[in-house]
Amino acid sequence: MTGRRWIAILFILLAPPALTAQDVWTGVERVVAVGDVHGDHDQLVATLRSAGIIDAAGDWSGGKAHLVQTGDVLDRGPDSRKAMDLLMKLEAQALEAGGRVHCLIGNHEAMVLYGDYRYLSEGEIAAFRDENSEKAREELYAAHRKALEDAPPPGGVPRFDDAYRRQWEAGHPLGLAELQRAFGPSGTYGRWIRRHNAVVRIDGSLFLHGGISPKYAQWPIRKINEQVRSELADFTKLKGGIVEDDEGPLWYRGLALDDGPALEAHLREILATHQCDRIVIGHTITGTTIASRFGGRVLMIDVGMSRFYDPAGKVACLRLDRGRPSALHRGRSLELPRDDGLDLLRYLKEAAALDPPPSPLRPAIERLEARLLEPSRK
Repeated sequence: MTGRRWIAILFILLAPPALTAQDVWTGVERVVAVGDVHGDHDQLVATLRSAGIIDAAGDWSGGKAHLVQTGDVLDRGPDSRKAMDLLMKLEAQALEAGGRVHCLIGNHEAMVLYGDYRYLSEGEIAAFRDENSEKAREELYAAHRKALEDAPPPGGVPRFDDAYRRQWEAGHPLGLAELQRAFGPSGTYGRWIRRHNAVVRIDGSLFLHGGISPKYAQWPIRKINEQVRSELADFTKLKGGIVEDDEGPLWYRGLALDDGPALEAHLREILATHQCDRIVIGHTITGTTIASRFGGRVLMIDVGMSRFYDPAGKVACLRLDRGRPSALHRGRSLELPRDDGLDLLRYLKEAAALDPPPSPLRPAIERLEARLLEPSRK
């Protein structure tokens, strides 16, 4: 990597908030949007290559395009650190080329920042292990013990014997202490995530991880982003805040799962508030490939890329050319379906034909065919 690119990376990491707060872009000719990665670096690479965003060496080849990753790089798979390193590199390379990389905050980024490690995989923790890990864990245990002695829990200070130590170490594998530091406020990945946005608008498309619920329908983009960053900078603000709220932009699933007149009216309100034509979301797995709802006004791009979900892996993303959306399935451009019937069947069959057999889309195709045949059987 050239010296200029290292300087660009340092500029990105060390930039004060005023230099990283932009959340609206216009006049962008090409956008590629990628959903949840969940620790599968290789699938991310395959998807970005299929879209022409990176070359065979893993370097930016997207020119002035904008890449949007809608959050949840972390958890479940083993290689989230490698995926973050790639995205950090691409941020700098894209900026140098006149393009842009937008890594949005998902609920799993937030969880790791505030110490909810339920979904961390063994591989993710092991990626931070080094020759000093034993010492780092020893220091972490000493700090844990001192904290309990300084502020005894209701049941009193535990007996710090060998059995207690073994139990504690079982829940604190080597590498975890280093991971905690890396995601802290001054850690490389902690600083990187905390300066990101949760929501961006690029021309007529609004991008975020979960969705916008009625509770936040009137909130401007800037207000959402500043509130998310504020809470992740000061965890005392999390309680009752937007980051952990099931109706907040990192968690809300209504746009992906709900239906009916109430949601239709809500969707119109969101589009009017943010002056956009569509909302692009991750968070909720489509079960197929890039999915379209409400006549294309909601596009779902979490295809379950990670092989945590499907050993075969899925390679699909969204492309916008001058605002016109299409699906990229294994590098082939497909017209998004206009309905949830025959045209959806056409779309799924075209995508399945691009997969190595047997396509993971076959069950969805068979279910849809059965549904479409039901009226003729009555």
